[in-house]
Amino acid sequence: MSVAIDRELLAERAAAVDRHLRRVAEHLPRHAGDLQPLSTETDAVILHLWQALQVVIDLAVSSCVRLGVGSPPTYADAFRMLASARLIPGELAQRLGRAAGFRNLVVHAYAELDLLRVHTAAMNGPTDLRAFLAALRDHAG
Repeated sequence: MSVAIDRELLAERAAAVDRHLRRVAEHLPRHAGDLQPLSTETDAVILHLWQALQVVIDLAVSSCVRLGVGSPPTYADAFRMLASARLIPGELAQRLGRAAGFRNLVVHAYAELDLLRVHTAAMNGPTDLRAFLAALRDHAG
């Protein structure tokens, strides 16, 4: 059984992602070398990037179930399944799958984070998160 994506819920979640991404941009230094371990600025970037990613991941998993494409065994699989169902482009699904892996590092291995990778994710990741939200919005009509 397929149930449409709730447009109101999607709008609410998209607004949350935007708020988190604005906070990332506010705290992200221009140069990766300026991200310092255990600093308030770095913690803010990581926290808000993680929160934005988590909202997108939650939307991906719930969309798989609501749209009847299955129950993904992993977060990365949720994006792959949505690509297979032609809701998002395959290349976007691959990048978001890697973002899900980054999320797992943040949650489970925070002390081992490579701050250069954090900076790269914070600079490049928001475009993919917004593209995902736009694809869901387009599908929801």
